[in-house]
Amino acid sequence: MQLLYHSDSFVVVRIDVPAEHPGDLQRGGYEIVDKFARKEIFLEGLLAESFKAGVEQLAETEPSVEEFDAYLARFTALAQQPLAMH
Repeated sequence: MQLLYHSDSFVVVRIDVPAEHPGDLQRGGYEIVDKFARKEIFLEGLLAESFKAGVEQLAETEPSVEEFDAYLARFTALAQQPLAMH
């Protein structure tokens, strides 16, 4: 698990799950937590690749925190999982 982004509104973590056996596919993705909505979403597969490509494209413009948070909000609008503290 690697913390990629942290702001007053969001946290983004990359999660890599190593393959159990040689030749198995590695799994993983990105978890985005919306602190104000108290919801999280886990992106994997094609959606995770799309997210990564969008982040890389946005990073080229040197976005402000507000611009980056707006990008993340597009994904957390899909969030259905309520955030629970353990």
